[in-house]
Amino acid sequence: MHMADALISPSVGGTMIAASAGLIAYSSSKVKKELDDKKVPLMGVMGAFIFAAQMINFTIPATGSSGHIGGGLLLSIILGPYAAFLTIASVLIVQALFFADGGLLALGCNIFNLGFFPCFIVYPFIYKKIVGDNFSTGRIFGASLLSAILSLQLGAFCVVLETLASGITALPFSTFVLLMQPIHLAIGVGEGIATAAIVLFLKRTEPEVFYTPDKSVAGSYRKALIAMVGLAIVTGAILSWFASQYPDGLEWSMEKVAGTAELETPGNSIYEKFKSLQEKTAFLPDYDFKAPQEQTAKEEEAKWPAVSAGTSISGLIGGTITLLLVILFGFLLKNKKVVE
Repeated sequence: MHMADALISPSVGGTMIAASAGLIAYSSSKVKKELDDKKVPLMGVMGAFIFAAQMINFTIPATGSSGHIGGGLLLSIILGPYAAFLTIASVLIVQALFFADGGLLALGCNIFNLGFFPCFIVYPFIYKKIVGDNFSTGRIFGASLLSAILSLQLGAFCVVLETLASGITALPFSTFVLLMQPIHLAIGVGEGIATAAIVLFLKRTEPEVFYTPDKSVAGSYRKALIAMVGLAIVTGAILSWFASQYPDGLEWSMEKVAGTAELETPGNSIYEKFKSLQEKTAFLPDYDFKAPQEQTAKEEEAKWPAVSAGTSISGLIGGTITLLLVILFGFLLKNKKVVE
């Protein structure tokens, strides 16, 4: 559900960048009050895992489409909503800057759509209300499933609204929304199952890892850190080869409506500037080595599993950059708290 710049007008893109920046500032002020040395590495490791996990699109049966987890819900369960929002924002910034996944003009939209709803709406008002203090398997599974579905439904609908408000594409609202919502319902089921599986795994591995407001750190989270680092490495370096070759839910919806997922950006210098900047920063576009311009269509034909050194390196480098960025941000916030 990473939006491209071709869907967004400069005014909508700028507004959403400002909105997401405001949420980042707000979350930072909240995180400063509860951050400690043991929480910062956990944020980084979880960010690295979400980066790797988003590389794996799973096929939606009988649709010709695919989807990947958003990760905001899982991060909220482990880190709390404010640290989770900062972490998912870091993941999306790394993806856009270094891997050309999602447009730079649309970055504010992507952060808002994938971060705001799971972190600040669904987690506190749905997931927490269902699970409460009862960490039973049934409650965790049910809450994860319902919360993931609602998060993606809200995020998908916001994509449609942002596209409609931009008014630069020929995607009719009614048709677009009638495709986006059902396909993201199916994707939400997949994310809910994956989220529940990881939460239940961590519950058995280190139950103290789950977020509770004003809770003093009860341990080092050593087992959880080791487990999630291992999962991030295996996911980014190996499991990423098995990502579905089908277009994701947003691309699939666009193809059904417009006949193509590659919409042309308007002839506007703003788009050209963002495109030029992204081409300079994205050293592994589409999570692979840059293909030679003379590469033939036959050579570009998709294979599955897509065993690729470029993909593996992208998963490892991207996870590492995310890990370092989140940890750096976390320690900057912590040190600022100490100074104040």
